[in-house]
Amino acid sequence: MDNAGPECEMEGADGLKGAGFDLPEGDDIPHVIAPPPLLYLVPLVLGLTADHWWPFDTSLPTLARWIVAALCLGLSGLLVAAILAFRRARTHPEPWKPTTALVVDGPYRFTRNPMYVGFTLIYTGIALLADSAWPLLLLPAVLLVMQRFVIRREERYLERKFGDAYRAYCASVRRWV
Repeated sequence: MDNAGPECEMEGADGLKGAGFDLPEGDDIPHVIAPPPLLYLVPLVLGLTADHWWPFDTSLPTLARWIVAALCLGLSGLLVAAILAFRRARTHPEPWKPTTALVVDGPYRFTRNPMYVGFTLIYTGIALLADSAWPLLLLPAVLLVMQRFVIRREERYLERKFGDAYRAYCASVRRWV
């Protein structure tokens, strides 16, 4: 997960160009591999199921686990704020639908991906509340898939659609936090 700088990675950033996986560029969607909520939900359920069969707790004290989980779930309000920002801009938050506006207000002033930060916080909070380390072990893979097959494709799409306005936004706002 690249968080070293605010720049956008554009053409070919998902590593699929020229490898027999060229993505269509003429249509008006970013071609993410799956709905992002599903990319978080499946590993979370798999991790919690694994914990049922092979218990592997987080080894955090109960009070600490509840405090951290409450913070994660509380901060997941970013997800709601991000969806509301999309609604105000009258564009679709779903990455499998065309976008009609570049959303740069609300939580998008601080991170280019507040919904994904929100999903990550919810995921982490649920894993901690369940006292299960399995979902936490799967989280880096979730973030890698999100980065490579969702975020980079969205970035390429937004740069193609909004050009200089999107490049300027990338130069001023970090990808994650």
